[in-house]
Amino acid sequence: MKSDRLLNAIEHELRPRCRLRFRQELEALFEQETHQTRQRHLVIMGLITALLYVLFLINDYSFRPEAFLASVMIRGVILLPMALAIFWWVYRGVPPWLRETLMAGLVVMAMIGSSTIFYISSSPHSYLDVFSFGLILVAGNIVFSLRFPYALTSTVISIGVMSVFVFYYEPMPIEAKRLAMFAILVKAVFTLMANYRLEYSERTSFLLLMREKIQAGHMQSTNHQLTRLSVTDPLTDIANRRQFDTIFPAHWQVARLEQSHLAIMVIDIDHFKAYNDYYGHLQGDLCLRQVAAALQANSRSDDLVVRYGGEEFVILMPRTEPHTAR
Repeated sequence: MKSDRLLNAIEHELRPRCRLRFRQELEALFEQETHQTRQRHLVIMGLITALLYVLFLINDYSFRPEAFLASVMIRGVILLPMALAIFWWVYRGVPPWLRETLMAGLVVMAMIGSSTIFYISSSPHSYLDVFSFGLILVAGNIVFSLRFPYALTSTVISIGVMSVFVFYYEPMPIEAKRLAMFAILVKAVFTLMANYRLEYSERTSFLLLMREKIQAGHMQSTNHQLTRLSVTDPLTDIANRRQFDTIFPAHWQVARLEQSHLAIMVIDIDHFKAYNDYYGHLQGDLCLRQVAAALQANSRSDDLVVRYGGEEFVILMPRTEPHTAR
């Protein structure tokens, strides 16, 4: 059964592991179950971070007024429309790999934009912005919670971009450069650790939830089978006396409320004991099954055919007029 195979795969993935990605079938199910929530999360968080990124124009205006126009172009004219286009695309629905690639690319573009703004400025305090670039990694690795491989890739590229700009920015003291690179590396490690734990927890929660659903389905199926067995005659596979005793009061109440007729037909097989003793129990059982099949085949869909006990059968016939019952 597919559910059993899936349950075995879930149990395998719940073992202690470092690898985040599931096996193909389970990974596809994970994306199917989470993609809408993830798309909504990325779009909402993306809009918030985009707004905050643009609000850094206030800092640009106070720190580097000579490069403010360039800051407006980079943040508001280039990166903001690009981000909005990506959010719209993600919201519309794209394959998981493209969704994560687009959002990771946006993180890298934000780092390129911020690095360019500080690099082109001639303000003596412009390089102080470098110490806030770790917020870009926080956005990608924690706020967006990019899937770990994409978070790792975007982090490495972003640090590479920043290091190039910092290395060639002459007004920045060498001591500040060292501190800036050390700080960004530490933030990268911390945010990647948090990112890994977030995705690990999300995937583990998914596995536990799916296991509970499958086990609940198995339990419901088992209970249904047990219930059916408890109200079904095992020899003839029709209703037994217990089912009749349960259903009859309800049909009686319906007949009273509707002022309709309720008919009961009682069938007893004549000379069955002698037949059973002479031909044996196997033939006796076959006889009972054939009688039950004949009664079932010649009854209406609303009728209930019951093996009441031994060779006695009952047919409960709701909404049956007296002349029809006769």
